[in-house]
Order: sequence, then structure tokens, then C-alpha cells
Amino acid sequence: MTDVTSAAVPRTPLAARIAKLARAAWRAEIGVWKSLYRWLFRRPRVPRGASGFSYHSPVLTILVIFIVLSAIEIPIVDLIVHDWPWLRIPLLAAGIWGVTWMIGLLLGFLTRPHAVGPDGIHARSGAEVDIDLPWETVASVEKSRDVLEKAPKIRDEPHGRTLALRMQDETNVLVILERPVAVRLGDTAAEVDAVRLWVDDLDGFMTAVRTHIP
Repeated sequence: MTDVTSAAVPRTPLAARIAKLARAAWRAEIGVWKSLYRWLFRRPRVPRGASGFSYHSPVLTILVIFIVLSAIEIPIVDLIVHDWPWLRIPLLAAGIWGVTWMIGLLLGFLTRPHAVGPDGIHARSGAEVDIDLPWETVASVEKSRDVLEKAPKIRDEPHGRTLALRMQDETNVLVILERPVAVRLGDTAAEVDAVRLWVDDLDGFMTAVRTHIP
């Protein structure tokens, strides 16, 4: 006789989507606190012997504005609901968590820069994406400004399937690979033939690359 309670229950599309969102939210939460830890203890994710290159300048202003406005909002809301502790305490906790989360988001960019070193290029996007591109897999690195709104992260281009780590819809570096490299974006795994990314100091980045690729 089959034990119905022990049988696997297939997930509905809605349940699968909720589970996927929950996993993404959990990864984002963990990433925020890891970024805070790295900043507090001065431990940027840059391999030994490598140079770090920031990429947060296109979003810095808007993130700072959101952080400041959210911080100002906390005492204002607290003053409005001061006489209702049952409402005041949850709103105060939510406000503090929101500011902390946005600070952690910004610190994710600061503590996880792109890196160029003896072992290759490390392409990052905050705590969300961390891709290693060893030199033996890199065919070429070139300046290549690309601006696309609402473009998918991975799309087909003339040089193959390309992952774009955009900042405000822009990239300015194109890394073409000798062979496909496996990447993971959240729950999704894929192979790409090229990676686009944004670098604040483009000339410095290219100079660092040229020390390893003639």
C-alpha cells in the first residue's frame, strides 16, 4: 500500500516561483551581511597580487540618496506613530533594517570590485555575481561601450552567448573567451562565450590586463 504522506508532491508553477523568490531573497540577505562584515573588517574580495577596479560610480548617487532619505524617514515615522507602541516598534525595526540593507547593497559593490591579477579576471556584480575568467580562457579584452535598456543578462551576440554585467544599462569592457565558461546566476547555470562589464577606471583596467596579455 502506497504511503501517500511520503510521496513527493509536485510543485505548482506558483509554488515554484515563490520558492525561487524566497531563495533569491535569502541570498540577497546573506550577501548584504557578508558585505557589511567585509567592510567592517577591511577584507575586500581581491585575490593576493591582484588589483581591484570599482564599477559602482553610475549608481553611487542614487544609492546614497535612497540611504539618506530612508534614514531621515525613520525619526519622522517614529514621531508620527509614537503613541502606538504596537505599530511604532515594527515600523522602527523595518526602517532600520531597510537602511542597513541598502548600505549593505552599496558595500557589496565596494567590497567586491572587479579584479585583475596573475590568475585572470574576476568579474563581479555586488554579492550577486562572482565569475572567474582564468587567462587561459581569455581570447581578448577590449574597450567596447554598449548601452541597452531592459536587456537580458545573457543574450546572443556575433561573438557568441554574452553575459552583460550592466551598471545603469551600460558596459564598457568586452571579454571574449577562447572557450565557453560556466557561470551561475542565482538558480540558473549557463555557459557563455563572452562577458561584458562596466569599469570606472577603464584605462587603469586595460593597463592591468596588458601586463598579463600582450
